[in-house]
Amino acid sequence: MDSNAFREWSTKAAEWGADYRATIRERPVRPAMTPGETAARIPGAPPEAGEPMERIFADFEDVIVPGMTHWQHPRFFAYFPANAAPVSVVAEYLVSAMAAQCMLWQTSPAATELETKVLDWLRQAIGLPDSFAGVIQDSASSATLAAVLVMRERALHWNGNKIGLSGGDRVRVYASGQVHTSIDRAIWVSGIGEENLVRIPVKGPLRGMDVEALDTAIVSDLESGYRPAGIVACTGGTSTGACDDVAAVVEVARRYGLYVHVDAAWAGAAMICEEFRTLWRGVEVADSVVFNPHKWLGAQFDCSAHFLRNPEDLVRTLAIQPEYLKTHGKDGFINYSEWSVPLGRRFRALKLWFLIRYHGLSGLKTTIRNHVAWSQSLAQRLAAEPDFEIVTDPVLSLFSFRHWTDGDMDQHNQALLNAINDDGRIYLTQTRVDGRLVIRFQAGQFEMTETDAETAFDVIVEMARKSL
Repeated sequence: MDSNAFREWSTKAAEWGADYRATIRERPVRPAMTPGETAARIPGAPPEAGEPMERIFADFEDVIVPGMTHWQHPRFFAYFPANAAPVSVVAEYLVSAMAAQCMLWQTSPAATELETKVLDWLRQAIGLPDSFAGVIQDSASSATLAAVLVMRERALHWNGNKIGLSGGDRVRVYASGQVHTSIDRAIWVSGIGEENLVRIPVKGPLRGMDVEALDTAIVSDLESGYRPAGIVACTGGTSTGACDDVAAVVEVARRYGLYVHVDAAWAGAAMICEEFRTLWRGVEVADSVVFNPHKWLGAQFDCSAHFLRNPEDLVRTLAIQPEYLKTHGKDGFINYSEWSVPLGRRFRALKLWFLIRYHGLSGLKTTIRNHVAWSQSLAQRLAAEPDFEIVTDPVLSLFSFRHWTDGDMDQHNQALLNAINDDGRIYLTQTRVDGRLVIRFQAGQFEMTETDAETAFDVIVEMARKSL
């Protein structure tokens, strides 16, 4: 592709993106498709000769787009959002065009130094003390894996990477059943093993870890010859928004010299609003914290902010410096590839820089506060309906509910959820609370309006009435 063609198709792609975002409300949130429909329209073998861009682009519009779930749809109320504020998309155009490999300071000095600055902006925005330093990871899963590896190395006196875990004491990590499954994967990948992820029961309206049970579990493990290493606390758990009492968890951890990592992947963005910080009281004394600006803050995926009180422990766990990765003749730089599991790094800081500068903290706070208010209003409206039950009260913009029937409640609510999603106007997902299937709602798409929340109420009630 020569420079003229590159300009032409870059312009066309940008115009297509603008048109797509302008008309996205006209599309169903989720496609009405069965597995294999898209695959059946794609040839089984690659083309021997190159094809014209006109044909490729036409197939993109005709074959691919109809099979996409529209995550930027304002009525996407499922999972958590994967927001891409338009200004962050513009920044990603530039990142893609430059295609820099930002693994070391010397491979892109500006990318490294901008990352340092914008992560400090975020640190200030969410109220962490200046003793924390930040790094951008691809996702909270990677940040949590890094934290678990640090727990393991500290517990093994920094010998785990060298001698492995075979034949040594069994390392133990503690978390409630409300944490994300990325914690399970981190335990697998780190070699600790799922039998050594100790599940602590929860209690209270926020379904937080029972800290007395946590203390008892640690003491029992010490007496049994295990090696407790760390605790993963959560703020805004994926299922229902569960929040651990971080201050109480850290108090227990300090008693036994354990590392505390706080997974606030979704809810951490809300901490730019001072009134919500009670949900993670005590976070300032945790060892590491992660939240995803690509969820609720508007940064295009992928972009996860990982903050550490002592980054030297992370570097000691992950850094490898062969000769070809050394920077000679320079001092005072950071190589962020030593702070993450992957060596290769994209220029993720640019979209954060564009996003924060364009919207300002006040604009981002308004967006989050609106989502919380609209979600809470929806929960109140559903609670006022005689045949609906709010199962878990809103935590920020997330709550769960179910519709009453004389028959099998789980089967009925799954059928209701399927009917809602097949209708196409909104998209919801399910979870389980104390073994019961419930329907889960969260507000968080960046361009959502109050009218979209009202539409959600109308669709939920209409589909429920049809099911009676």
